[in-house]
Amino acid sequence: MLAVGVVTEVFAQHGVGLPDFDFALCTDRPGPVPCGLDRLASADLLIALPGTDFRTPPAPAVLDALTAAHERGSLVAAHCVGTFALAAAGLLDGRRATTHWRFAELLARRHPAVAVEPDALYIDEGRVITGAGAAAGFDMCLHLLRREYGAAMANGVARDMVLPAHRDGGQAQYLAAPVPEDHQDERLAEVLAWAREHLHEPLPVAELARRAMMSKRSFARRFTAATGTTPHAWLRGLRLSRAEELLETTDLPVEEIARRVGYGSAAVLREQFVRRRGVPPRSYRRSFTNAP
Repeated sequence: MLAVGVVTEVFAQHGVGLPDFDFALCTDRPGPVPCGLDRLASADLLIALPGTDFRTPPAPAVLDALTAAHERGSLVAAHCVGTFALAAAGLLDGRRATTHWRFAELLARRHPAVAVEPDALYIDEGRVITGAGAAAGFDMCLHLLRREYGAAMANGVARDMVLPAHRDGGQAQYLAAPVPEDHQDERLAEVLAWAREHLHEPLPVAELARRAMMSKRSFARRFTAATGTTPHAWLRGLRLSRAEELLETTDLPVEEIARRVGYGSAAVLREQFVRRRGVPPRSYRRSFTNAP
């Protein structure tokens, strides 16, 4: 039911300016879930959800529906142990894929043609996307929104759900993360909110730690426990996400965008953008506008 909640929340109506999807839950055995597999014939995106019976291959009709969707050009995705359904349909052969870390070895053993990467939060292989376990379904779905509609849209949906629009790193960092215990978390939350409003500044870790009234070492440890990543990676992701929004929604010069998100020059922003997003800022902007 967590997986149902994830996709229902992400693809629900989120208000003015955010996408309005034609969303349905489907099954090969209609009942409490009223829609059958016939509804999938016109779907642009299919997401195979995890279930307790994932060790048993899905019904042939389900495998046929997934294969037919892929062949006609639809996006086909799965997260957690829903990945086993895509593997059973042969859609992951020769591709990289991920699943819940606990069942990654089983997936690799059952489907040796699949390159299983157990540490990834999600893996995008074009028209086939897989995500890790539990809450990583949000990461995968937000990635799909970002990919198809842009960062501004994905960030808007993430804000509506009070979630980070993008998390750096993989599953391994969450397996044994300690649970924050005291009022220091409130100070940390205040510092993170302050940092979001001051991205144009350098924001060294020493300054963030000072504002949180912690030593640098304690701050780094507490930060990783609360966010699952390092202060440097968190700031980098935040800056790039904000740069994406500005590239999509404004005609500001790249030099000004670099300044607003805390990079010393357009060249530094370009280097980070190419390394993390695969394209330079101007190419990214052209993909979301009609600019020459």
